Amino acid sequence: MRNSADAFHIAVPARDLDAAAHFYNKLLGCPLARRYPDRVTFDFFGDQLVCHYAPDEPAPRRPSLYPRHFGVTFRSLTDFDALLRLVDLRKAPVFQEVRTRFGGTVEEHRTFVLIDPTGNLLEFKHYVDPRMMY
Repeated sequence: MRNSADAFHIAVPARDLDAAAHFYNKLLGCPLARRYPDRVTFDFFGDQLVCHYAPDEPAPRRPSLYPRHFGVTFRSLTDFDALLRLVDLRKAPVFQEVRTRFGGTVEEHRTFVLIDPTGNLLEFKHYVDPRMMY
């Protein structure tokens, strides 16, 4: 079974690897792990994100959060707020501003969504009740 030393792996398309590297490394602060002509790999908040060169990936005419997005659910509100400040400071492209969902219920959480240069959507959230993470 997975333990805390393991990393989740996700691969997404990238029309422009330089733009992807700028977004994930310079704007979000994800360390660059390695780069090849056809892909770039990042330490994405402790997990492995690979952006594969896909120059023909169609630009979404109107991106939608559903059914495809990925991101991080933070255990710590402090970490969530720190990323939110970084996004604001570095002017990362926001798809959906921070908001509270399901207020007053056990599922209450804060969330915001970013959009990368290829149109991949990234959701970041924090639940008031940590039991709701899964």
